[in-house]
Amino acid sequence: MNYLKKENNTLNLVKLWVSASLTWLPLPVFILFDLLIMEPYHQVCFRLNGMELVKRSEYIIVWDRTRLKYLKWYQKLGCAYCGYVNGLMHYSKEIANRSEKHWCGIMHKNKSDFKGFKHQKDQEFAEYNNPEDFKEKYGSN
Repeated sequence: MNYLKKENNTLNLVKLWVSASLTWLPLPVFILFDLLIMEPYHQVCFRLNGMELVKRSEYIIVWDRTRLKYLKWYQKLGCAYCGYVNGLMHYSKEIANRSEKHWCGIMHKNKSDFKGFKHQKDQEFAEYNNPEDFKEKYGSN
């Protein structure tokens, strides 16, 4: 909550209102993405392919910080928003990670400036350009 450290002058308040408005603007898109795209994909495709479902409650938590008595109502609302959106993105990333493992479980080429995908190591993807590892993990083509 670094915005609380700034002094309350007119310029900072304008910046706060502009950025807060733009922060809240995509909320309907996030909700539609969640309910109409990500969750149906997850529930239908994972079940059809015998994949383990991702437990939503392990990624999205909304109401815990709203119970903090020292926060103002609008801070609690902001915390609920961030808990939902960041949790949804983390949840969606886990769904995408597991989908990638199912459909293309090969690591990307190692590049020095590439941030990498920890899930590829955690889920034991086949090494990039290693046909023996590919065959060992997935059988023949």
